[in-house]
Amino acid sequence: MSARLAVIIVTWNVRSLLEACLRSLIAALGDTQARIIVVDNASTDGTPQWVRAAFPQVHLIANTENLGYARANNQALRAVLEEEARFAWLLNPDTIVHPGAPQALLRFMEMHPRCGLCGPKLLNPDGSLQHSAFALPGLMQLLLETQPWLWRFRDTWLDGRYAPQRYKGAPFRVGHPLGAAMLARIDAVRAVGLLDEQFEMYCEEIDWAVRMQRAGWEVWCVPEAVVTHYGGASSKQASARAERLKWQSRQRYYRKHYAPFKRWIALQLVPAAYRERA
Repeated sequence: MSARLAVIIVTWNVRSLLEACLRSLIAALGDTQARIIVVDNASTDGTPQWVRAAFPQVHLIANTENLGYARANNQALRAVLEEEARFAWLLNPDTIVHPGAPQALLRFMEMHPRCGLCGPKLLNPDGSLQHSAFALPGLMQLLLETQPWLWRFRDTWLDGRYAPQRYKGAPFRVGHPLGAAMLARIDAVRAVGLLDEQFEMYCEEIDWAVRMQRAGWEVWCVPEAVVTHYGGASSKQASARAERLKWQSRQRYYRKHYAPFKRWIALQLVPAAYRERA
């Protein structure tokens, strides 16, 4: 069955959250033509069997090993590229989709044909604002994270954050959306390629946004679309490994996108415990 929207959810051992996500998504989609694809990364909590039984309308890809975020999303994206879908929504399983969110994102994409990637406004479970988009990371963000004497400036514009008031108004251009709920135009994906699978987890959405913008596509945040995001549900199950993967991905990002001198500075700022040799 072809659909103009494909929703891709990569999951690992978060069955209860996935259930809430799917129920909210299906309700929010309403009569919007969409195909839902769940990619299970070898969960041990019975997720694949449960999805087949509880949501037979969902297309399930059940992996026998944990392929990581980028590779698992690319599994589904490759299938989507062979179909007639025009948009792919990469959605985390620890999200709740609010009514009207899919339609608001699709409507924005239809009105802005040069937008290759966009994301909604994200909320924390208590209803407070969660930063949904960021400026592309530079040395200042890295300094603010790694130098305690600068911590008072974190969560400000110096740290790549947009003012909370921006999320109350019209759509706005951003460096990159948070990967928890980003909508990609299939034409843009064809132009720049899939997610870089060298980023097993973390930074893959930043790299994608950079590649799209260098190819002439725009990246936006659409506050009219609202999604609640719990955050870190899968990574918390393996927090030490997740922290190491975070720094590995960041170093790959620096090497891939920073000029030599800037790259050298960035790599010196990486905590020694996670620093890799070039």
